Amino acid sequence: MVSSLPMATYRVRSVEGLLESLIHELPALLLVGPRATGKTTTAMRHATTVVRLDRPAEAEAFRADPDAALRGLDEPVLLDEWQVVPDVLGAVKRAVDADPRPGRYLLTGSVRAELETATWPGTGRLVRIPMQGMTVREQLARVGGTPLIDRLAAGLTLETPPDPPDLRGYVELALSSGFPEAALAMGDSVRRRWLESYVDQLVTRDAMQLERGRDPARLRRYVESYALTSAGIVEDKTLLEAAGIDRKTAIAYERLLTNLLVIEGVPAWTSNRLKRLVLSPKRYLVDAGLFTGILRLDVQAVMRDGDLLGRVLDTFVVSQLRSELPIAETRPHLHHLRTHEGRHEADLIAEFAGGGVVAIEVKADAAPRREAARHIAWVRDQLGDRFVAGVVLHTGPRVYELGDKIVAAPICTLWA
Repeated sequence: MVSSLPMATYRVRSVEGLLESLIHELPALLLVGPRATGKTTTAMRHATTVVRLDRPAEAEAFRADPDAALRGLDEPVLLDEWQVVPDVLGAVKRAVDADPRPGRYLLTGSVRAELETATWPGTGRLVRIPMQGMTVREQLARVGGTPLIDRLAAGLTLETPPDPPDLRGYVELALSSGFPEAALAMGDSVRRRWLESYVDQLVTRDAMQLERGRDPARLRRYVESYALTSAGIVEDKTLLEAAGIDRKTAIAYERLLTNLLVIEGVPAWTSNRLKRLVLSPKRYLVDAGLFTGILRLDVQAVMRDGDLLGRVLDTFVVSQLRSELPIAETRPHLHHLRTHEGRHEADLIAEFAGGGVVAIEVKADAAPRREAARHIAWVRDQLGDRFVAGVVLHTGPRVYELGDKIVAAPICTLWA
């Protein structure tokens, strides 16, 4: 079955350049990301044959004999939602081993559990490309610009778009989500219902398909507790007590939601130059729009709650940055930094392959002063030559210096 999306409704995704280049060099690619982030729509643009394995009629032959079902299909072949018929991975492995020509298979999937197993047949045959929700840059059809971390690493002057949002505008953007269907085609009321339905299906159908026997009511309580601590470093005890579950169940729920690709921990950064650092991860929802679906929040509710405001903005910024990681020339990894006594911390540390570091703070402030950069300045002074740049991302309209190698810049610099 071959399908296509009318060009007029499609927004080019940042990852497409990478996808296009790799498909001409490698036999099989795996595009993986949360459900409803546009993986299938994007992959279809690069496929000749599309097999929708989440449709029983199309999946039947692949369950019966995946090797035979693959043979004879016009390539490239897109195998959508591979996790519904996991045996298809073995068939792809055998096909690639027998004929390693580039551009043969594209696979898409919405879980990561199978990818982490030691016996996964894709090792060495399938190159994984992560795909997150749609960024504001993509929604505005401004794909092609240099990722923010690359701009900071190269010492480029940061610019802002001609129409920078104010604080309320940023909250509106954050809660509108990066799920393409919700972000591009819906009004606020319908979007809220869509996001609530997304969460309902997540804790019932999706969770049960991946791991049987989970109690949806208790899982929902855990998801709500997690959302309230997004962009924070909290003890496991805080989450499990808020959700009314034991430690074993909390660990299982976090693993389940991580495998469903709706939460992600940013690991702590460590360095032999810095001592007594907190090693716990910083927890995040992968999309700030999920605050609406999980907690039934609207813009006004966030604007009235300073704690939630900071969490929503931080979660939003991280989602924008995370989507740019696969295409960034510096190949950065994101971390957070916090000392044990809490005297120094940085919202994000982006470390490059060569060891260089960019430090990032996110502030709900239209004109942050030098004091807002004190933690970044401390990181700079500790790291010396390894420190490349620091930026305080804020809700005002201007770019200006806050110190040596440190600037303040509007959040919208991300999509300028």
